[in-house]
Order: sequence, then structure tokens, then C-alpha cells
Amino acid sequence: MSEQLLRYERLANELGGLISSGTLRPGDRLPSVRRLSDERRLSASTVVQALRQLEDRGLVEARPQSGFFVRHGGITRPEPSARTTLESAVQVDVTQRLVRILQTSSRPGMAPLAAALPSPSLLPVAALHRLYAGVARRHPKLLEGGSHINMDEPALVRQLVRRSLSWGGPLAAEEIIITNSCTEALALSLRAVTQPGDTVAVESPGYYLMLQLLESLGLQALEIPTDPRTGISIEALELASRQGKVAACLLVANASNPLGCLMPDENKRRLAKMAAERGFAVIEDDLYGDLHFGEQRPWPIKAFDTAGNVILCASFSKSLSPSLRLGFMAAGKYKAKIALQKTIMSGGTNPITQNVLAEYLESGAYERHIRTLRRTYERQVASMQDAVSRYFPAATRFSQPQGGFVLWVELPEEIDTALLYEKAIAVGVAFVPGELFSPSGMYRNCLRLNCGNPHSAEIEDAVRRLGRLIAGVVS
Repeated sequence: MSEQLLRYERLANELGGLISSGTLRPGDRLPSVRRLSDERRLSASTVVQALRQLEDRGLVEARPQSGFFVRHGGITRPEPSARTTLESAVQVDVTQRLVRILQTSSRPGMAPLAAALPSPSLLPVAALHRLYAGVARRHPKLLEGGSHINMDEPALVRQLVRRSLSWGGPLAAEEIIITNSCTEALALSLRAVTQPGDTVAVESPGYYLMLQLLESLGLQALEIPTDPRTGISIEALELASRQGKVAACLLVANASNPLGCLMPDENKRRLAKMAAERGFAVIEDDLYGDLHFGEQRPWPIKAFDTAGNVILCASFSKSLSPSLRLGFMAAGKYKAKIALQKTIMSGGTNPITQNVLAEYLESGAYERHIRTLRRTYERQVASMQDAVSRYFPAATRFSQPQGGFVLWVELPEEIDTALLYEKAIAVGVAFVPGELFSPSGMYRNCLRLNCGNPHSAEIEDAVRRLGRLIAGVVS
């Protein structure tokens, strides 16, 4: 057994060395299992074990009916480090800095590397326009009134339940609430399960919009160490949630923002069980679940929830259009409290948009569109990784996202990306500094890049200019 282990490890290390040296380059096809087996006089199972180990290291990827290929981007770069953060909860204060950065980043002529938005060219805008016209014509009474009681269109609820069959569902129709966005769903969830001054556990680094919500509601944030591959540390969360110190956990389990990490199913199961036993709510943002890079859609934490403690929140803003302003949630045992909050705060969500989305989902167009979009985002992330490899310092680390379209970059320690940002916007390049992903201001040497646009010559040049600024600081 030990000899078998040594053989596949030896082969994996040899192939890994060829990749690291550049002999095998991103996109190159590795020799077939049969060829490696014949040439190295190894069993096919030993060769497959070696290739799987390379896959686990993030060096190669398997493509159905095609074999194994060297992955694009980050081949010789380690991933960002997971930082120890678990100390005490802090007040959140990110909004003013963030608003300024996002406003500056939207100026005309600025390279679009900051806000995590998809390119309009990738979205089915024309199809949605036709559906809006058709729905308005077939259902003219939708604009004749509104309801703060019957807020959810049955046709859309039915389609959401049907979609959930493929990822651990089905969701219960009676726990679904249609919202004006995923952001509204998150805010309603927090209002329902916390009181001002409560502590909410968050990923570190974690999505800045979530931190803004905590700030606006007067909640404390407790940063939990988060692995660039497997997500939030279940062990650290277990320690933090003892003695009722955590009211809720707010996180992105599938393709998190900004790391792009994917929580393993076993960790999802453990988290759902822990929440039930300790009585805290899990608020899960599954916005990027449909934008995974794997063969199968990852299950949300909600799929492992047997006690109703997990609130699933999502929307179609990153896959269909940010302008839809339509999200949904499966509220579990908190349905009544959240529905009351929704009634008071905003009432019903636009019924025309609900019916448009229902028809789009029912037609099968969404599944066809999302299959193409996933591959497109994956290529765009890989292109950004390649560009960062070319133009940033050799000591740079960056994430290996498993979905979504953002890239987390860790620069040498001496770089302060908040100061770098001021220089970057002067040359027409925007990004989001790393400190905005931490309520305690960590990750000052990190930044996030948006990969939601096709990798054009303009974007390549923007990364080059940013790399030149970084090199000037390092030197």
C-alpha cells in the first residue's frame, strides 16, 4: 500500500513540477491515463490517483470526454493565507469609505474592476424585454393594484420550488418570500432574528454589503477565520457560539465573495446541526450558487437544515440582470416574522417582474443561459488570474474561485491598498481595497478585482497599469 502511495505521489510531483516550471502551460492537455500508464508502467488507478491529487491542488482540471488540462491562472502562485481573527466582536464602520470608493469607481472612463457587476453583453436583456411586453399584454390587471398581504406570485413560487429539486430540495412553498433583492432578503432576516447590540458571526474576509447591513442595524460583527478553499472555519464558529454569544451567522457558503470558496457538504451539515442545537440563525446568501464552476450545482446549507434555523437568500441579479431587483428567500421557522417585516417595510414585490421571471424559468431558457454563463465567468476569472500573474509582483497570491466572478488578491505586506487606490484612480483603474471586507480593518495588503466583463485589451491594460503602480511601491 505504501509503495502504491509513493508511486502516485511521485507521478503527481513530477507533473506538478512541469506545470510550475512552465513546461506544461495553462490550457495544455496532459497525456491520457492510458499513455501515462503505458509509459510509466503504472496501473491506471495509480495514474488516476496522481491526476486527482493534482486536481485537489488546483493545478489541473478534468473535462468530460476530453481528459485532464492544466488550469488557467495561478498555477505557480499560492492562495491567500487564512488569517486568525477570532478575538472579540466589534462595531462595524465601513459605509462612508465604501460609498466613496464605489462612487469614484463609477466615473466615466474608469476601468470596471471594482463593483462586482456582470457585463450587460452577457445577460439576456433582449429576451427579458420581450417577456415584459408579453406579460404586460396578457396580464393587464397586474398594474391595477398592489397587495401588502398576497405578496408572492404563485407562478414564480412554483418555479423556485421546482428548481430547488436539483440542489437538495424541494423547498417548501409556504416558506418562500419574494423580495426586492437579495439585499432586502438579508436585511429582513437580520431584523427578524437579532436585536441592536447582538453579535453576528461573519466570514473574514466577508462581503462588505453584509457589513453595511450590520452597521445600519447596530449589530456587532465577530470575524471568523475563513479558508480560501473550504470557507468559514466550523471549529472557530463552534468555539465562538458557545454560551449563546452569537445571535446569527451571516455567510456565503457557495462561491463566497470575495474568496470564491466552496464549503464542503460535511461542513454545511455540521453548521446546520450546530445552529439547531445552539439556537442561533444561519442567514445564507446563495447569490452565486448557480454560478459554480463544477459539474453539479453545490447544495446550500439550507439543504441540510432539519430545524428551520437556516434562512436561504438569493436573487438573479448576477445571472439575469441587476436591474430586475428581484430576490427570494426560504425563511424556515422565521417565515411569519419576516413576512410581517416585509409587509411593513416594502409590501409586495413588483408582480410584473415576478411573472416575467416565472415565464423565463418555465421556458427552460434560464438553464441554457446559465450553463453558458458559468463557463464564461470561469474563463474571465482565469484570464484575470493570468493577467495578475504577468503584471503583479512575484510574491503576489490570489484565490482560486470555485464560482462567481471576483478575484481576491494578496499583495506583499508593505502594500497598503487603500493608499494604492488613490494612485490607481488617478490613472483610471478602480478596485476595492481589502480593508473594506473586514470590520476590524484587516487585509490592508489585499484587494478584490471584478471579473464580470469579457477580458478585453482595455482590461488587460488596466491590470498592467495597476501592476506598474504596485511595482513602484515594492521597489
